[in-house]
Formats: sequence, structure tokens, C-alpha cells
Amino acid sequence: MASEGDVPQSIEVEVAADASAPSHKMTVEEAVQDVLRRSLIHNGLIRGMRQGVKALDSRRAHMCVLSDSCDEAEYVKLVEALCAEHKIPLIKVSDSKKLGEWVGQCKIDREGNARNVVGASCVVICDWGEESEARNILLQYFESH
Repeated sequence: MASEGDVPQSIEVEVAADASAPSHKMTVEEAVQDVLRRSLIHNGLIRGMRQGVKALDSRRAHMCVLSDSCDEAEYVKLVEALCAEHKIPLIKVSDSKKLGEWVGQCKIDREGNARNVVGASCVVICDWGEESEARNILLQYFESH
């Protein structure tokens, strides 16, 4: 009986070790997606240029994500200046539709594909949510750049 009890315990330890081992190194883009998703879940995400600028100016922001495809150059200059002045990390993404999909500004169909995506020009994180590997990757990225 004692040997039967030992076998499941060793199997559980092996499964736990395999589950905790990372399968691949997370890229910065994947880390941004994960952090945005966690922040959205914890109501720490501010979407839109006007609300984002307010959060940046009041220094509530931990990180800002700005789309390169923003039409108004003045808005881009304002966000970049506020981030530089208050030392808030800024990440730029290439497409506003992609950023809008990451922050939930879309409808998901039955197959899991995003439909009716609304672009987002600026997204600000005011609450990271929970501690995660993605957050640590981004913090290391900000320290190195």
C-alpha cells in the first residue's frame, strides 16, 4: 500500500514541473498583449486619446501604448511629451486595429475570430492587475531601453 501511495505523488511532482517550465521565450509584443488583457480584466485599462492624456497628465499611468497609425500628429507629440516628462514607459504598435483587438474593442464570433474591430490610438495602463511573467519581461525591456 505504501508503494502505491508514492507513485501518484511522484507523478504529480513531474506534471507540476512540466507545467511550470516555459515552452518558449515570450516576445515583447506577446508580453504587451498579455499585460493589456490582465489590465483589462482588473479594470486598470484606459482606452482613447482624451482619457489617456488625462491619465498621463495626472501621473496615474504605469505604461502607455500608442499606435503609429494615429492621424493627428499633435496628439502623438502630446502623448510622447507627457510620457517623457513624467518618465512613463511608451510602446508603439504599428496598427490601431490590432491594438483595438488587443484591448477588447471588437466582437468575437463563434469561431473565436475578431469581427467589427474598432481601432485604438492610445491605451494607458493604470493598474497592472496581477503579477505575471509578461509584466516582468516588459519591466526588464524598459530598463534596458
